[in-house]
Amino acid sequence: MLSLPPSVRLFVARGVTDMRKSFDTLAALVIEVIEQDPQSGHLFLFVNRRRDRLKVLWWDRSGYCLLAKRLEHGQFRVFDRAAGNSGSFEMSASELALILEGIDLRGAKRRLSHDDVKRRVSI
Repeated sequence: MLSLPPSVRLFVARGVTDMRKSFDTLAALVIEVIEQDPQSGHLFLFVNRRRDRLKVLWWDRSGYCLLAKRLEHGQFRVFDRAAGNSGSFEMSASELALILEGIDLRGAKRRLSHDDVKRRVSI
């Protein structure tokens, strides 16, 4: 299970990325495609054309870290919502944990929290 502080954001690059890319080239993509600072401490996720591999790049105050995952069967389906070939979108740490397990998030629904329910009642 991933445990990330609430201040850490997770950006997913739209489109496909060559999985031969490593630290410096992915950091350049963060600047060019995602339009964020790669040394911000946030996580940046990239996926290949077949959607069976992904890489997560982050800066941990002393250097870049790279997490890579390859599914033996199936695809990372969360990227279906990443229509288009440029820019990025944001996802939560819990969504990342689920897709790293190979879970298809297309039909998943988030349950309302206690605060969400209170906000809806007061409206």
